[in-house]
Amino acid sequence: MQGFRASHPVVSRFSQLLLGRIVMQALYRCIAGMDVHRMLYVVTILVELADGTEEKHQRSFGGFKRDRRALVAWLVELGVELVVMESTGIYWKSIYSTLEKAGIPAHVVNARHVKNVPGRKTDMSDSEWLARLGRYGLVKPSFIPPEDLRELRVVSRYRDKVAQTLAGEKNRLHKVLDDAGIKLGAVVSDIHGVSAQAMIDGLIDGTPIEQLPDLAKGTLREKHELLELSLDGELTPRHLFVLKNIREHIRYLESELASLDAYLIDAMAPYADYWRFLQTLPGLDQISAAMILVEIGTDLKAFDNVQHFASWAALCPGNHESAGKRKTGRIRKGNHMIRHLLCEAANAARRTNSVFRSFYQSLVPRKGHKKAIVAVAHKLLRTIYMLFTRRQAYRDPGIDYQAMVVNRNAPRWIRALKKYGFWPKISTLNAPIAAPVH
Repeated sequence: MQGFRASHPVVSRFSQLLLGRIVMQALYRCIAGMDVHRMLYVVTILVELADGTEEKHQRSFGGFKRDRRALVAWLVELGVELVVMESTGIYWKSIYSTLEKAGIPAHVVNARHVKNVPGRKTDMSDSEWLARLGRYGLVKPSFIPPEDLRELRVVSRYRDKVAQTLAGEKNRLHKVLDDAGIKLGAVVSDIHGVSAQAMIDGLIDGTPIEQLPDLAKGTLREKHELLELSLDGELTPRHLFVLKNIREHIRYLESELASLDAYLIDAMAPYADYWRFLQTLPGLDQISAAMILVEIGTDLKAFDNVQHFASWAALCPGNHESAGKRKTGRIRKGNHMIRHLLCEAANAARRTNSVFRSFYQSLVPRKGHKKAIVAVAHKLLRTIYMLFTRRQAYRDPGIDYQAMVVNRNAPRWIRALKKYGFWPKISTLNAPIAAPVH
């Protein structure tokens, strides 16, 4: 039982059962297990009778709204105290919402934690197994945010998909230009910048090539001749047809993105304090802060501590130990959206003058860029937990992690330099510097 608190009820019941002192005590007298599918709900209800015996009820229901109402009515009729179901794709969401509105507590559990014995798997046996595990408190519910945030997740994740589609269309525009022999991307630093976009629009609209460099702004005007050479290609009518369609699609996606951003910002009104706390972190702007808030919510009491919170997001090092040997620390699969958002924020934070920059610089020589970014994302997540639990804005402590790494490793580095003959001798250090030969 190493690593668990002895006072934990599940551990206590397990230890007593192993010692043969008592039989496990049920936590619920009437509980339901539900095997969830797209168009089928298979339910098993276990009821403890007055004499201590167990009664079992099993039924199947369809996936339509009227079927869900009939299911809830049956659960209420039998006095079900708790419903346990697997997190099967997105199919659990509609029935969970129906149970929530009916006031019936429901636990959504990780399918990996409730796997049944191979070779004995049926829908009925799965639902009964879920009910039995839940009855004795042997499963832990997943984190489910409130209804308002669950609905906002639909908007937030759609916004992310639109942003990815927009990035893909911009890359396609660049590829078509290269296909036509137009090398503008090799001359300008950002082909999606104001100057480059003005020249591309002129190219599509048929503006003479010698007039296009005049649309450049700032220091790009100094590259007039180079710009004219880069814009001189072999644009065919079919290239122009595709470019016009891509341009229209990009403009449509940009307007969609602006509309979604405005909707998300307006939806942050009930969570204004927490949204403001997030924006004080380096690397986070209004939209990224709103999207992170939608994923994690504002009440972090569902997590026992900051370690549990980081484990839920699957940003902490994993555990894979056998025979006393630690084999790998690879992170687990978790909430892909929160990890994606925090890694983006970590990439931005490493460029700011903050503690996250020095933390990244101290790790990247040993771990490489990708692992260092995940570590910075982990640090950001832990910081968010502290901000929310203490209800205060972020203040950078100004810790120089690079200096800490040097102070810790300098003696070892010096010993290695001396061992392999790279450390200069004292006589060499005291020798006068020779005058340069002219």
